[in-house]
Amino acid sequence: MKTKIGLLYGGKSAEHQVSLQTALAVIKALDLEKFEIHPIYITVQGEWIKGPQLNGPVENVKALEFQGIEQVTSSLAPSVFQGEKEGLDVIFPLLHGPNGEDGTVQGMLELLNLPYVGNGVLASAAGMDKVVMKNIFAHAGLAQVNYMAFLRSEWEKEKENVYSKVEEELGYPCFVKPANLGSSVGISKCLTRDELAAAFIEAFQFDRKIIIEEGVTTREIEIGVLGNDYPECSVTGEIVPKKDFYDYKAKYEDGNTALIIPAEITNEEYEEIKKMALKAYKALDCSGLVRADFFLTKDGRALINEVNTMPGFTPFSMFPLLWKHTGMEYPQLIEKLVELAKERHAEKQQIKYSF
Repeated sequence: MKTKIGLLYGGKSAEHQVSLQTALAVIKALDLEKFEIHPIYITVQGEWIKGPQLNGPVENVKALEFQGIEQVTSSLAPSVFQGEKEGLDVIFPLLHGPNGEDGTVQGMLELLNLPYVGNGVLASAAGMDKVVMKNIFAHAGLAQVNYMAFLRSEWEKEKENVYSKVEEELGYPCFVKPANLGSSVGISKCLTRDELAAAFIEAFQFDRKIIIEEGVTTREIEIGVLGNDYPECSVTGEIVPKKDFYDYKAKYEDGNTALIIPAEITNEEYEEIKKMALKAYKALDCSGLVRADFFLTKDGRALINEVNTMPGFTPFSMFPLLWKHTGMEYPQLIEKLVELAKERHAEKQQIKYSF
């Protein structure tokens, strides 16, 4: 009997197009002998559209936007999960960024008691907010670069004082990022006060809170984590950007980045990164999957940068490539994630809500 899978993609987020690319790749990889695909598209305006069941791969992302099909308002969003005979077996949220990867949609799926792929409410919310995430990592004793955070209201009140604090505590170079966004959107590398001021303006377009991180000369190493209570790690990969840093365009548009898989690191370095990735996974109470990103210093010291609770599945994405080199092909990876979603949901049904 086929598994009825609801693919949830798009979203009211700056990463809307990334989500569409991810959905396109997943649809192409799903085995139609095993899965019945039911697409659910969320527009940039936050309207939900339930598309017709897919009987094969689609040509491009335009075909996934379902122009002309009746939309429902976000307040009626749960209705798109109804109407299927016996309902959908599992929801696969292919959403990146706020209003999708941040625990909001996960909370709705929890209230509807539907099995879904990936991280739960807590891990999704904490993993999306870089400041909260880094604070949790610090509490868990994980080594990381120095960082600071500011609210827009703070910055608007005393801009020069804020810039001075950054220069005193972090210095240059430093990186300015929106706290609640991924895919390298709104990130700037700063070498001067003028660049710092411009970076604040840029980052605050995407969030009310930003994070500033100390710039360090390191290698960028990533590792995939897969599982629920007993997660496993993939091989590591190294990102070697041809630009100053791994920006949005290099990630998703032109592939202007060298990916070295497996990364050329020592066994000791691998074991340390693996240990830290699993510790971070458990500290955030993750489930399903994450891609954990690290900095590796010249003397072999690993610093955790962040975890991505819904890494992309585009042709240029690191997460599927890491597992491919570990021995798990893309279709197998998707099936494993669906299996993990069902496993976690079944476990939650054992919880008592009365006494």
